[in-house]
Amino acid sequence: MNSPGPKGRQARLLAARDITRRAILDAALDLFMTHGYAQVSIRNIAARVEYSPGAIYGYFASKDEIFYALAEEGLRNLGARELADAPTDDPVEDVRAATWRLYEFSKEQPQYFALVFLDPRVPRVSREYERFAFISEMRSRALARVDRCVAEGLFPPTTHAEVALRLLWAPVVGIAALRLSRRMSDDLDPDPLVRDAIETTIAGIRAGAPKHSRPAASAPEAAVRSA
Repeated sequence: MNSPGPKGRQARLLAARDITRRAILDAALDLFMTHGYAQVSIRNIAARVEYSPGAIYGYFASKDEIFYALAEEGLRNLGARELADAPTDDPVEDVRAATWRLYEFSKEQPQYFALVFLDPRVPRVSREYERFAFISEMRSRALARVDRCVAEGLFPPTTHAEVALRLLWAPVVGIAALRLSRRMSDDLDPDPLVRDAIETTIAGIRAGAPKHSRPAASAPEAAVRSA
């Protein structure tokens, strides 16, 4: 039987490393969700995958680096949904559909959603702005959808796109948080609640209801957090 050449051995080593890296990320995500980011240590993660803490550092320089890797996975997953759909002839429907996709993400990827949007103790992703630069494209597309509604006379000319997005996303994140934390009664279906929240917010924007909120100063952190 022929022995594998250097390229074959290298490929197997890389594959094994990828498998171990994936195991570390999966273990960390589960622990973060169960105990909270602040309560989990590298030692805890190492114990879950039956590695030494020193071995974990061979893959990730710190616990924060593990979080960033997970956050990037989650946000890229959300971004793929956002960037996949081209604009339609109905800009309001585009805004509605994009807001609904955020809620769908919370249902289909609840661990990523909770880690990125709900845990207050995770690191600020602005520290790794270059790594998360793709969020700027997502945010720009979301703002452009609202601006198109204004340009076509469907939203009032006084509408601030950033404010509108915050108003649309806030109830979605809130209802998703209630659902994920099991703070809703068992007989309450959150899906229609989210749809009504989106419709109510859109109706309010169309009526010029937003009077108090103002756009935040532009910053990398704002771009990532608003995604």
